[in-house]
Amino acid sequence: MSDMTEAPLLGAPADPFDMGGNGLHEAANHYRFLADIPVRLSVEVGSASLRLAEIMELSEGSVVELDRQANDLLDINVNGTLVARGEVVTIDGRFGIRVAEVVSKNVGHARVERRI
Repeated sequence: MSDMTEAPLLGAPADPFDMGGNGLHEAANHYRFLADIPVRLSVEVGSASLRLAEIMELSEGSVVELDRQANDLLDINVNGTLVARGEVVTIDGRFGIRVAEVVSKNVGHARVERRI
């Protein structure tokens, strides 16, 4: 059951666009078409700045030190925008990510990346 396609349903799924009362649910219906747009989720373990000469010297077995501690949470990005932080888990021998904190629920500042 690694891809959860065989997971049992536990009642009706929650509506991700239900923003509560006061007419907000009605306004959210206008954005329902966005739910089918594919986005790219990526996880950043860390980064390093290297000179080109240092990169050219890399070989099998080389180690590059990253700018993050081993116990720090990893950045979860959607289309290059940080949305959450999490930790690595394994599921049936595959990597996964458990969301530990959501950075911001305000998606109004999200950057749209177009790829042609």
